[in-house]
Amino acid sequence: MTSTPVRERSTLGFVGLGAMGAAMAGRLLDEGFELVVWNRSPRPAELLAERDGATRAESVAEVLERAAVVHSMLSDDAVVLATFTDAVLASAPSGRLHVNHATISPATAAELAERHDRHGVGYVTAPVLGRSTIAGTGALLVVASGDDAAITSALPGMECLGARVWNLGSDPRLGAVVKIAVNYSILNALQSIAESVTLVEAGGIDPSTFIEILTHTAFSGSAHKGYGPIIAEQRYQPVGFAMALGLKDLGIAEETAAGLGVELPVAPVLRELFTEALADPELAQLDWSAVAEVTRRRRRA
Repeated sequence: MTSTPVRERSTLGFVGLGAMGAAMAGRLLDEGFELVVWNRSPRPAELLAERDGATRAESVAEVLERAAVVHSMLSDDAVVLATFTDAVLASAPSGRLHVNHATISPATAAELAERHDRHGVGYVTAPVLGRSTIAGTGALLVVASGDDAAITSALPGMECLGARVWNLGSDPRLGAVVKIAVNYSILNALQSIAESVTLVEAGGIDPSTFIEILTHTAFSGSAHKGYGPIIAEQRYQPVGFAMALGLKDLGIAEETAAGLGVELPVAPVLRELFTEALADPELAQLDWSAVAEVTRRRRRA
């Protein structure tokens, strides 16, 4: 006997079905939502539409026509802006709402909010914290900002996707600032782990034992417990977050800091390391934590 979903079976839209988006959309289906989905390349949408409760739309405009609340997970600023254009938003029925889960710059978040407002479409900046490997479990964290009524309307989907949702306030830029600050901290953590692991390896110590010691008490958070073993054991596949996206997020952090008058002294070092990793055809295809191999390779024999 199949169990009955605990949530009312309402219809949501979902745009962008990469690794993260597909997992998030799958989570919404698992929790009993009906979905209207669209992706730039049709195959991921076709695959998802094979599941009960999901149908594929031919365009983003159709998703907005068929679903009052539309979630999206797209790769970067340019793609979000090119997907939710003035023309697409102008065709949306009144009362529609777009919940944007992408990691974007604060400036783009503000531009999107203004664009949506011009056409009477609600907008919430709602980036998520967590890797694609947990996106289907409801364990993501959501940092949302925007009009309070819009956030309230977006809560059913956001609460399904995230173990916790933070309402950061009405300024649509705030969610973007928090998300990029979190990713900048992870970028620093990846490098600190890489340097520490390289140090103990040079001293003849098993890196996995070191990570066990490191994460036992002092660094017991998900970044160190998650990425520490990956770096120690050089397990960079499957890719949870692409190397190129790591450099993209670093660029957003640098741009955001410059706009706020903040200096990031470590950022140039991180940029050099990620640039070198992306120039290597092997490393470029691995998880962003594989940037640790640049530090390993620089160790003197």
